[in-house]
Amino acid sequence: MSGIEQRLAVWFAEQLPDADDVRIEGLDRVEVGHSAETLLVTVVLGGERSDVVIRVRPEPPGLLEPYDLQRQFTILRALEATPVRSPRVLWFEPSGEVLGREFYVMERLPGRVIERGIPDDVAGDPALARRMCESMIEQIAAIHLVDPEGTSLVDLASGRDHLTIELDHWSSEIERVKRGTLPALELLVEELRARQPEPCPRITLVHGDTKPGNFAFVDGEVSGVFDWEMATIGDPLTDIGWAEVNWRFPGFVTAADGAPNADELVGRWEVLTGIRAPHRPWYRALQGLKIAVILLVGGHLYGSGHSTDTRLLEMAYGVDPLTQAALADLGIDDGPPSGPVLPASPSSDV
Repeated sequence: MSGIEQRLAVWFAEQLPDADDVRIEGLDRVEVGHSAETLLVTVVLGGERSDVVIRVRPEPPGLLEPYDLQRQFTILRALEATPVRSPRVLWFEPSGEVLGREFYVMERLPGRVIERGIPDDVAGDPALARRMCESMIEQIAAIHLVDPEGTSLVDLASGRDHLTIELDHWSSEIERVKRGTLPALELLVEELRARQPEPCPRITLVHGDTKPGNFAFVDGEVSGVFDWEMATIGDPLTDIGWAEVNWRFPGFVTAADGAPNADELVGRWEVLTGIRAPHRPWYRALQGLKIAVILLVGGHLYGSGHSTDTRLLEMAYGVDPLTQAALADLGIDDGPPSGPVLPASPSSDV
């Protein structure tokens, strides 16, 4: 076994004091995604094998700072008794002594995750594509129907000032990483603040990242909902705005033949939750800002030498089109220039 496997074997044995001969096999890293590091591990206990997933805090600074694995662990544990198909969490290691950073362990759910592209079997089966999208809608609704009081998740946040907190956070991220004036993003923040509607009267659990790549599927059914880094208590329409923005990306499963359109997505969600979805363009623009700023931070991490992952450089090229699309959602079709949103120099030169 490698050093990592040996340390994990010792740690797992400590969590399972009655188990003999704990071994680690099949340690693999998942390369998709840009947030936490994900390890797929097989734990051998005597003659029994169990597949688990380890989520490790990324090397700071990460893409979605502040990064709180304990919060994610708490959310996932609270969801175990709900209809949300989230993975069951097993243990949390907060010290960083085993892998150098804190991590938690969760069960490995069956299913495939389709981060980008439309697989041939989905492209050739409109009924399958439709059912996959409907199952995603049903799981988004299930998240919003979770009782925060009954699951103790109410302690995460009050939820009443969620929209203001979101605007403040993402505008502060712009200020933190920008290398000069960014007219389009700054106008978008200004217009979102000026047009901010009354929030949804129902406060719910919010996933924060309802993109297709955060769902696993077995045939046409969602088998797991992942990546709870941005989850909170707040306005459920932010999840709908995020889903709508991602729904129109051409490379996602939601663009396959047979997939319901965004109006069908929202209509079905309204029926399932009993919540109305007004102000949809504003919520799309808010989530367009959020995605654009995350991409801006990704480019900053690459350009400043904090990462050599070229995927972060590629992210920066999405800042301007997403910002312009968000401005268009607010009726501003000829937005100002983006400014210096691309990294000044590649981190490989640092």
